[in-house]
Amino acid sequence: MVKFPPHLSISNHHLMIDGCDTVRLAFEYGTPLYVTAETRIRDNFRAYVSALSSYYPHIRVLYAAKANGNLNILKILAQEGAGADVFSSGELHIALRAGMKPEHLLFNGSSKTVADHRLAVEKGVRVSLDSRDELMQLDRIAGEAGKIVEVSFRVNPAIDVPTHPKIATGLATSKFGIPAAEITDAYAAALACSNVVPVGIHCHIGSQILDVEPFAKEAQVMMEVVEELVRMGVKFSFIDLGGGLGVAYDHNGPDAPTVASYARAVMPVCTSVLIRLGITPEIWIEPGRSLVCDSSILLTQVNSVKMAHKTFVNVDAGFNLLIRPAMYDAYHEVLVANRADEEPAGTYTITGPICETGDILAHDRDLPAVVAGDLIAILDAGAYGYSMASQYNGRGRCAEVLVRNGQADLMRRAETIDDLMATLTTPSWLR
Repeated sequence: MVKFPPHLSISNHHLMIDGCDTVRLAFEYGTPLYVTAETRIRDNFRAYVSALSSYYPHIRVLYAAKANGNLNILKILAQEGAGADVFSSGELHIALRAGMKPEHLLFNGSSKTVADHRLAVEKGVRVSLDSRDELMQLDRIAGEAGKIVEVSFRVNPAIDVPTHPKIATGLATSKFGIPAAEITDAYAAALACSNVVPVGIHCHIGSQILDVEPFAKEAQVMMEVVEELVRMGVKFSFIDLGGGLGVAYDHNGPDAPTVASYARAVMPVCTSVLIRLGITPEIWIEPGRSLVCDSSILLTQVNSVKMAHKTFVNVDAGFNLLIRPAMYDAYHEVLVANRADEEPAGTYTITGPICETGDILAHDRDLPAVVAGDLIAILDAGAYGYSMASQYNGRGRCAEVLVRNGQADLMRRAETIDDLMATLTTPSWLR
């Protein structure tokens, strides 16, 4: 039997999410369907604040908006006091519309446009700089606007981490950040600028990391750099340690590190240096996956079952809605939501409707005897699910529903054919 987090349970053979019957949700809203438990997001956020603030009072949790950019999820986190790490002008606009304060946002990214910089200047949002070239561009743009912009630089600590190579961002070979050995020159250049003030430092070593030791190493590198920069005259308002704490997608495998274990590994490294320096900047962190991943499931209906060299369960959701298995060979727990407590009766591979051989959501899973019309639930779909979805094969993206204590309501409708056509125009010679 799959181990469930507190917001998932079984009642009358059906999978329940925060008091809502998934079979009823699928009937009411259709499939495919993303379903998100609001209380789980709030609980995950509060766990971070509680664990970190037990070591140091000046804590700020910035949600990594790329994990799931639904406006309502950002509203929930804004109500909890979160800021956001944003990676585009679009994410910045969504964060502000959700009610997050500009001073609690950090505009990150290695390839920002002139328009991105102008928006950050206009809205009073701090910018994480990724190169000295970007520093010079932002200084010019801020000068043209007659404003002063507060910035940090992103440090590349050259730390190898145990995760998929495509989501390891702190390697020496990564496109992100400035090597730690070169960072003081970047800050010296920033201190000489007229329209940019360095007030922070930023780092991110990767995603889906299931060991706290790399985070402790990152903190050590960061605090060594902070000591040197303080001697240079940098006055820190914040030190941003990034995010990346992983989750246990395999519910019957080892548990993921807890937020408490993360705080225990990282915070003493930081506070010992801050005490020695006599400074009290905010400590920022940027969790994404670990805040929202287990809050959501993807419900998908079985179209047909086919016996071939293995038994394929063909469902109505594919990698257009959840690309992680195809892109990263990622594992997601699956179960038959309408018969959630039945014993396995066979081994099945869950496949989507996309015209690609790689459209496989789950390989070789032991499930009850699956038949057409069954409802499959894919767990831990709240991070990098809908946010990475596409309209490939002319398939509109599905609806999203928010649930709370037995209540359910739509937070994004499904796309229609009209939505697929809405941005298209016809050149004059084809009319």
